[in-house]
Amino acid sequence: MRGLLLAALLLALPARAQAPYSGAEWGRLATPTPGATRIIGGTGLGCIAGAAQLPAEGAGFEAVRRYRNRHWGSPHLVAFLTDLAGQARAGGFPPLLIGDMSQPRGGPMSSGHASHQNGLDADIWLDLRGLPAGSRAWAEGEGPPVLVLPDETEVDPSRFTPNHARLIRLAASQPGVDRILVNHGIKRSLCRMHRGEAWLRRVRPWRGHDSHMHLRLRCPAGQTDCQDIAPPPPGDGCDASLDWWLSEEARNPPRRPPPPTPIMPASCGPVFSAR
Repeated sequence: MRGLLLAALLLALPARAQAPYSGAEWGRLATPTPGATRIIGGTGLGCIAGAAQLPAEGAGFEAVRRYRNRHWGSPHLVAFLTDLAGQARAGGFPPLLIGDMSQPRGGPMSSGHASHQNGLDADIWLDLRGLPAGSRAWAEGEGPPVLVLPDETEVDPSRFTPNHARLIRLAASQPGVDRILVNHGIKRSLCRMHRGEAWLRRVRPWRGHDSHMHLRLRCPAGQTDCQDIAPPPPGDGCDASLDWWLSEEARNPPRRPPPPTPIMPASCGPVFSAR
């Protein structure tokens, strides 16, 4: 009998250590874990220990909607964004507006994203108007302008400029970038402007993303618990796969039953429960 009780206790231990898949619970974790950085799992199912925080502002960038407490990520991502902002500034761009990255310990969010979970994702607003002094309250509230037409066939020519394309190209050309997600209307316009250029392979169409680009980095060297997704298909992506986004199936996807609740990687348990 004692052996059966011990076995039952051992079986119960992993369940108690398992981190919940709840954006509300992960969102209540206001601080990162101390110690070395450890990227665990993938951007759609993972967490991060030892996260770094992007400063509120710096040379060539400003973190917006800081009240969300989502400007955390791997030190690799923070360094990437500050370097990209410096390059953009040298190229004549106004300060980059950096939106959501990850939460202090990563994990699922209660709103806005299914990814951004392991400290390798960041949203960069495609707003190149340049915010005047004292306009931070505007950035915290309204958000960037939509750059595509209502039917999403292409960009709004009154808002999207060659400089938007130049900024996306700058970001997509950086070493370590896995992909950049933009609305398919933006991708279609980029194809007309830059068809055949190698960097377009990294720019992938996705729903929404009509006013910002979602940047994702590959797993840094030495992060053995980090999981990359499959690389983008060969080619520039300016093919029938892009046309699909205008199909009836894409515009009105069939309803499917909700999937089962995902199970967080086991290593995220200690990250979630650390004091």
